[in-house]
Amino acid sequence: MITRILKFVIVVPVAIILIVLSVANRHLVTLALNPFRPEDGMLALSLPLFVFLFLALMIGVLLGSAATWLAQGRHRKRARDEAHEARKWREEADRQRNQLTQATTQKLISASK
Repeated sequence: MITRILKFVIVVPVAIILIVLSVANRHLVTLALNPFRPEDGMLALSLPLFVFLFLALMIGVLLGSAATWLAQGRHRKRARDEAHEARKWREEADRQRNQLTQATTQKLISASK
């Protein structure tokens, strides 16, 4: 319930800010992709400014996420290695427990004869 309230408290103000930003920046701007002839219409995009702003924001989020994911690779590898080692030790403990149980059972059987 608290997470839903927190999401609501965060999402509503961000949505309001994005809507205000979109309304305030809806005039057309031209992005020229040809640096030598900016007036060339073939390599230019004319879109509202907020579209370019949102695209830049999304690209920034994606690049930041990729950089964080790549930077944390060594931590994920260490976690995988430690999980593998823990699994190995757990299996060893189970094997030792089974051997102890079998040995105890054998002693009890031989003592009862």
